[in-house]
Amino acid sequence: MTRRSLALYVGRRLVALVLLVVVISFVVFSLLYLAPGSPEQILLGARPSTPETVAAIRAEYHLDDPFLVQYWDWARDALQFDFGRSIRTNEPVVDGIRERFWLTLQLGGLAFLITMLLGVPLGVLAALRRRTATDRGVVALSVVGVSAPAFATGILLLYVFAVRLGWFPVFGEGSGVIDRLQHLALPAIALALTGMGLVLKLTRTAVIGSLEQDYVTFARARGIPRRRVLGAYALRNGLVPIVTAAGLLLAYMLAGTVLVEVTFALPGLGSLLVESVRTLDIPMVQALTILIATIVVLVNLLADLVYVAIDPRISFEKAKA
Repeated sequence: MTRRSLALYVGRRLVALVLLVVVISFVVFSLLYLAPGSPEQILLGARPSTPETVAAIRAEYHLDDPFLVQYWDWARDALQFDFGRSIRTNEPVVDGIRERFWLTLQLGGLAFLITMLLGVPLGVLAALRRRTATDRGVVALSVVGVSAPAFATGILLLYVFAVRLGWFPVFGEGSGVIDRLQHLALPAIALALTGMGLVLKLTRTAVIGSLEQDYVTFARARGIPRRRVLGAYALRNGLVPIVTAAGLLLAYMLAGTVLVEVTFALPGLGSLLVESVRTLDIPMVQALTILIATIVVLVNLLADLVYVAIDPRISFEKAKA
């Protein structure tokens, strides 16, 4: 692949990303008018509604302008990371997100790490022990993981390992590296179990398919060590569906921690989104939705680029299709 084709592909994807975010931002901005009540009453929140404050809100948010003009003003400010002030806390929206983003990033990253470190080896093990008790046990584990909602698994883990056994803290985020890991261990495991089941099944299927290919048979016939055949031939050629799942799971674990954070009382972006929806904090909901959409699209772009790195036979034109 040439640098020019790479640049063209990335450029096309970035343009598509921008267009998608613009569409999402327009829908998100419309939440202010779709929510029950008038826009100025929603933006006032619990503050006293006097003619002066209503007039100030209408002037600050340009509510007397046409709808498209209001959207343009909001989008222009959003490009400068200015989403207004939170109705619930009256602090800048960006400051509220910044305070909680690091915790969600740590939780999602730890859950993703657990998912890949356990899901891929177990999937390879099941493929190598196909039609044995080990294979059936691993597949059963994957079915349980995929079927169990993260919040239900979290409640079970919380009751057994935190309440009954006392091995982990019951709630909170902790302070310091070790204490933070202890607080995030159970929610990360609860979040990882669902994703691990998917990665495990995809890895098993991909490796089985690769092991049945002629090039693996020829490699074995040439006397190449089994470990090298598995790593350099079977697993590498089966990585594309695994990378697809990994990209989706990374986006999910960074943006879909809502119920897990609520279950474990973690002050991350997920719990912030729940609080904002419950209190009709529209500016905060708008900013969080845009952030989540951007994360999902960027992770998908990264996954597409990894495809080509692991399998040069995939062209950018095929990836685009």
